[in-house]
Amino acid sequence: MRFEGNYRKIERIVKGFSNHRRLEIMELLYKKPELSLNEISEILNVNFKTVSEHIRKMAIGGIVIKRNEGIEVRHRLSERGEKIFLFLKDME
Repeated sequence: MRFEGNYRKIERIVKGFSNHRRLEIMELLYKKPELSLNEISEILNVNFKTVSEHIRKMAIGGIVIKRNEGIEVRHRLSERGEKIFLFLKDME
């Protein structure tokens, strides 16, 4: 396997899921796509700002896609995010 100098890109992707809380968010969004930050925060019982920061890092890594719906922003796993989630789930 050759990354052809894309080490920083790969680093951003890995940072997008290299945290236990981000893995929880990935699992939640896999099961229940299109959730708002408030909904994610409430379901996981995690501070809103904490969830927001995790989602930001996940979006930078291309793991989460954001969609505006009125005044709310909905979140779902990207195709990359789904592939990573399923790969990690197989590793269990």
